[in-house]
Amino acid sequence: METNYPPEAEVFRTQIREFIERNLPAAWPGIGALAEAEQDAFVASWRQALADNNLLAVSWPKEYGGGGLSDIEQVVLAEELTRAGLPEGTENDTLGIKLLGNTLIALGTPEQKEEFLPKILSGEHVWCQGFSEPEAGSDLAGLRLKAVQDGDEWVINGQKTWTSSGSNANWIFAIARTDPTVVKHRGLSFLLIPMDQPGVEVRPIVNAAGYTAFNDVYFTDARTKVINMVGGVGDGWKVANTLLGFERGIRATTDSIRFGREVEELFALARERGVDQDPFIQRELAWCHARVHAMRARGYRMLTQLLTGTMAPVSGSYSKAIWSRFFQRYTEVATQILGPVALAPRGKGNAGLLTVAHVGTGNSSQRWVDEMLYGRAATVYGGSLQIQKNIIGEAAHGLPREPRLDGGAFQDITAAA
Repeated sequence: METNYPPEAEVFRTQIREFIERNLPAAWPGIGALAEAEQDAFVASWRQALADNNLLAVSWPKEYGGGGLSDIEQVVLAEELTRAGLPEGTENDTLGIKLLGNTLIALGTPEQKEEFLPKILSGEHVWCQGFSEPEAGSDLAGLRLKAVQDGDEWVINGQKTWTSSGSNANWIFAIARTDPTVVKHRGLSFLLIPMDQPGVEVRPIVNAAGYTAFNDVYFTDARTKVINMVGGVGDGWKVANTLLGFERGIRATTDSIRFGREVEELFALARERGVDQDPFIQRELAWCHARVHAMRARGYRMLTQLLTGTMAPVSGSYSKAIWSRFFQRYTEVATQILGPVALAPRGKGNAGLLTVAHVGTGNSSQRWVDEMLYGRAATVYGGSLQIQKNIIGEAAHGLPREPRLDGGAFQDITAAA
């Protein structure tokens, strides 16, 4: 597939490649080759290098400390960093800079912008996202986190779950129910809540691979200032959908780059294990190879829609359905290639959510088993596969709406994810 980026985008691509070459250590092995403590130190120093070169918040206007770059330049930066196996910051930066920061620029008050944006960039404020709850995952309109105004503060009680990188954060942006008397999604508000207070408890969730990527967050009479509400009372649904709208273009073209690298390593694993001529393995590898190319084509279609302002909310559901199932299947193929070795894996593993954390681990059996176990959740987090299929069927193909036990219309905030 031939793609033509504007000349200025290709000039910028060259600049980014030169920046990467200047700032990487000689014979860079990849993040996964480092010990865990060394990985943390490298990510911190790499974040600083991005910040020093105005590449950390590239889409923010310059008046807010950003790079003031165009959408296509932001895409080029993401592509080149992904291709080099490098992060665009920390895991929390995706939430703080790309999601919350852009939302505050779009909807925040001047005071909120002045207070929060500089601290997001400096890293003083480290953010996580409080959306999902034990009984409100994909149908977030049913959430129960309660916020009651007490003078110039909101008092918050309840729980959030599956909070990515929550144990690293000192602030959380959360949707809370501020009016229980109105239709579900109309009674929600969007709050910015400090986590370093007695009323907030974070409990890590240990996943099947033995790592703690997700967390439960409990609120017991926690407090935040009234001025820390984005939008007005009852505007939480609108603000949250605005925030998730910024997520649509983040992975438009990088998924195929990242997963393409995974498939190349999968081919190498098959050769190493001497099963590359097995007809069953060949069929599975061919499926993976073809799916990456389909993902690439869809990514460029999404990029075109993003640049022309024609992207429909259902686009995110298509992409989520495609890559989440692919994630599970290609890691299943890896365990089939490994055979009995997968029952007692060895070597360097992949301990984190960081999407480039495995780059440099090599084809160790532990790395592939860790990815397979983590992939079990891919069709659940960010909106379950079944919900995404409902959205696609109803919004894109006009199928009858899914009936609800409570008689209400299905309200899915993850349509934009």
